Amino acid sequence: MSNKDYLEFIDELTVLAKTNNKINTENYTKYDVKKGLRNSNGTGVLVGLTEIGEVHGYIVDEEEVIPVEGRLTYRGINIQDIVNGFQKEGRHGFEEVCYLLLFGQLPNAEHLAKFRQMMGNYRILPEGFMRDMILKAPSKNIMNKLARSVLACYSYDPNPDDIRIKNVLRQSIELIARFPVFVAYGYQALAHYHKGQSMFIHKPRPELSTAENFLYMIRQTGEYTKTEADLLDLSLVLHAEHGGGNNSAFTTRVVSSTGTDTYSAIAAAVGSLKGPKHGGANLQVMKMMENIKEHVTNWTDEEEVEWYLEKILTREAFDKSGLIYGLGHAVYTLSDPRAVLLKKKAFDLAQEKNRLDEFNLYTTIEKLAPKVFARVKKSKKHLCVNVDFYSGFVYDMLGIPSELCTPLFAISRIAGWCAHRLEELISVKTIMRPAYKSVVTRKEYVPLAERQ
Repeated sequence: MSNKDYLEFIDELTVLAKTNNKINTENYTKYDVKKGLRNSNGTGVLVGLTEIGEVHGYIVDEEEVIPVEGRLTYRGINIQDIVNGFQKEGRHGFEEVCYLLLFGQLPNAEHLAKFRQMMGNYRILPEGFMRDMILKAPSKNIMNKLARSVLACYSYDPNPDDIRIKNVLRQSIELIARFPVFVAYGYQALAHYHKGQSMFIHKPRPELSTAENFLYMIRQTGEYTKTEADLLDLSLVLHAEHGGGNNSAFTTRVVSSTGTDTYSAIAAAVGSLKGPKHGGANLQVMKMMENIKEHVTNWTDEEEVEWYLEKILTREAFDKSGLIYGLGHAVYTLSDPRAVLLKKKAFDLAQEKNRLDEFNLYTTIEKLAPKVFARVKKSKKHLCVNVDFYSGFVYDMLGIPSELCTPLFAISRIAGWCAHRLEELISVKTIMRPAYKSVVTRKEYVPLAERQ
């Protein structure tokens, strides 16, 4: 077969695949199937219990959903209290949050110091890892490189398949510490081999926090301001965990339930987060905002901003999807506490970077978008901006390339994934096996010579 014949055959097979894998939508209603593990009212199907994180955005009273201000808790502690606590003391909080998620309680000063020291030591990659596993196989997608780096750790681990909790903890802390290094070096390989840029490798410094180390490793000079590091640390804290119902945390639990190794489970979670429906939302917000800035001549004119938001919703502008990216959430209704906290610190950096005009445009859209949505869609649904609305702007102000936005999410969320893996191994110990009902009609086997 020629290459043309192969392509034509693939086209033919594609039609077959689409035709023979289409389930009649009426069957989902007939058998009360929870598509996407969602109930008919949009809430998630209850499939487990957790003490790690809780997302709260509404209450249900006599089957009526009543919106409330959003609340996010880590191990029962309100995220706002956690953030206020470490910021008031003038220190970074991501390492403290990692400890809290893994061990279920806040560390005392001695434990926090030892845990930070442990993470600092674990950041140093095994001999030859960077050369052989990262630089020799550069990828155009950092999430792909991250997943491959995680799987490669298996080969460097003297005891990779041991799922006793002590060993899983060691593997978890190593991965949490090394994710920023995998991502930073993966980006250096991408920039050099695929973009023709100079490559510079900074060895991580044990005394620096996760946020400081990441900024140090991705910048040629290794320099950063306190405001920059503080804001990146806050972003990592806010993305570290979001309940067991999100796709990547659930993926971690599903794969962990089989009894497989830590690297396989976490690599699967990375693959989940790589999907644009899960981890790429802030990139869409950034693209949308660039489009708005190009087409709205006066950013302070609310009428003009409303006019363009309406064009986006009616599929006349931007990507014609009819979506205002960064608006709305599966659980939060009146507010997303992560967006509230990130917005406060984003203002400080916008002042430092002389980008208050852009920041004010974001706040204007935050105010107007729910009203425009209600009018255009004739909807009474309560909508608020979510954390993705401001996180892309924060990363842009930090000079972080767009290719690193989703990997940064992973650098943070690895803490939550590892916590969920531990909880699954300790508390559940049963392989997940959901049911799928076959709705295909019975057919007879046809001998090869008689087939059309």
